[in-house]
Amino acid sequence: METTCAARQDAERLGGVDLRLLKAAVEATGEAILITDADVQEDGPRIVYANPAFTRLSGYETYEVIGRSPRLLQGSGTDRAMIERMHDALTVGKSFQGEALNYRKDGSTYVVEWLITPVHDVDEVITHWVSVQRDVTERRAFEDRQAMMVRELHHRVKNTLATVQAVLNATLRSSLSMAEFGRAFSGRIISLARTHALITEDEAQVASFEGLLKAELDPYNENGRITLRGPALMLFSQLAVPVGMALHELTTNALRHGALAHPGGRVVVNWTVEDETDGPCLIWLWNEHDGPPPSLPTHEGFGTRVLKRILTAQAAAKVDVAFQADGLRIEVRVPLAKS
Repeated sequence: METTCAARQDAERLGGVDLRLLKAAVEATGEAILITDADVQEDGPRIVYANPAFTRLSGYETYEVIGRSPRLLQGSGTDRAMIERMHDALTVGKSFQGEALNYRKDGSTYVVEWLITPVHDVDEVITHWVSVQRDVTERRAFEDRQAMMVRELHHRVKNTLATVQAVLNATLRSSLSMAEFGRAFSGRIISLARTHALITEDEAQVASFEGLLKAELDPYNENGRITLRGPALMLFSQLAVPVGMALHELTTNALRHGALAHPGGRVVVNWTVEDETDGPCLIWLWNEHDGPPPSLPTHEGFGTRVLKRILTAQAAAKVDVAFQADGLRIEVRVPLAKS
């Protein structure tokens, strides 16, 4: 009997030390911690303790939440199905882990991850619930961005394969020899790869219009024969791909038949963005100067089909081609509202 009493006194004495240490640890932790009573019916449970990390996370002071239900953190955007699953688990005395959208005192939101566990007395009756909460807003946003990028990648890969097949078939039809086919097809695939490289380098999966122009024209810009003028403009992948292909065809045509085929030839590209009835529109003018006299094509080559078909079908563009005395002049109008 004396041994039992002594053991109980030692446990209580040690328990007192443990409680002080436990409180210090809970107060110092960076995780938000709530302790509530055991009543999960009606408007319960009620908060009996909130550590400093919780007040920093929620914006509520301790005195503002004691005696209130954690439901004060919920709002219109909170997933009710998640709350019901949590309530069902607590009703049968089970621990629960999940995520939900919470609302701070100032009305701003954050995504919280809970781990809620029961506290039992010596008779295994639940007396309290301890909820450890972590702000996972940034992690969730990152995961959502990653999922969106994967979906975009899958979509873009499928479109790219279809584009490669179309390029292959069209190049075969327009080539007069295997050598010509190999040269043209290789150039078009390299151009497509450059465009995709520009897109994937940016987290938002966009490419600048000027970047697409420079990727095609910079190798031929000796003695300042290339002039680019226009505002900064980013194009989403679904628009950047057909635009990049069109710019490649214009560059290839200028090298083989146009201004860049002549030492004194020049290419000037001007672009603007204008507001139209259906939204903003990219307007670019491709002007070739001082090259060989332009001649009307005897048949519709792949480059012409890119401008008139791919740009029209994939970008809803309007293309105007003019063979002027000084060189080729092309105006392209591309709506940006749906890009």
